[in-house]
Amino acid sequence: MAQCGNGARCFARFVRLKGLTNKRDIRVSTSNGRMVLSVTEDDLVRVNMGEPNFEPSQVPFRANKAEKTYIMRAAEQTVLCGVVSMGNPHCVIQVDDVETATVETLGPVMENHERFPERANIGFMQVVSRSHIRLRVYERGAGETQACGSGACAAAAVGIQQGLLGEEVRVELPGGRLDIAWKGPGQPLYMTGPAAHVYDGFIHL
Repeated sequence: MAQCGNGARCFARFVRLKGLTNKRDIRVSTSNGRMVLSVTEDDLVRVNMGEPNFEPSQVPFRANKAEKTYIMRAAEQTVLCGVVSMGNPHCVIQVDDVETATVETLGPVMENHERFPERANIGFMQVVSRSHIRLRVYERGAGETQACGSGACAAAAVGIQQGLLGEEVRVELPGGRLDIAWKGPGQPLYMTGPAAHVYDGFIHL
């Protein structure tokens, strides 16, 4: 996986918990490039996720030119969506209510749509206010998950680009809350959220 926001926060928590570093700013390399993880005074982790990329060829997404909203046909219906790369491909669909959104039926159809040659993560976003959204994500290759960090970033970025949201957004997912901040084109997007130690285990190989 080229980019995983939740994994990045967990990594920062792990290396500090195990005494591998006492730094609050941790620089890591991934297959998608370098990331900076910052541990705040209240033990939240702030991740520089880089700049959202709306260029279709970089998502990748089949389109003649970049648009804020695309019209697609899927599951015998017309779908309006935003498309962005956060290091991995995301499609964001605005819905009236995430509780009744057709995540399990429309999600897999959109994930495997021919316009996404590498498939995509599908976000279902309910705009509560300009600073608050609710989100469910059907992840590429995994189905619906409790939380998707890059999906939260993608939803906020698309909402900001479309003029629906302000620069700071609270994202409510089934598994918890994330805070996203993005000042717009040319600027990196930041994700802030918790990471908790649950247990230690051993695997015999």
